[in-house]
Amino acid sequence: MRETELWRRLELHLGSGYARVWAEQQVLADLGGRTVVEAIAAGVNLKTIWRACWGALELPARDR
Repeated sequence: MRETELWRRLELHLGSGYARVWAEQQVLADLGGRTVVEAIAAGVNLKTIWRACWGALELPARDR
């Protein structure tokens, strides 16, 4: 997964105005207590980040 795909998916589910805010502020336990933005900066695998977002947002299995 590329970073652009991660952002596209977040925007699809959260809206373009809120996705970045959520990614900067929402701390996810599955990312070691980091936000999405912090996890990206730390070099966490983007699929791992998406799975954490998917779980936190309680999205349907088809969106995994």
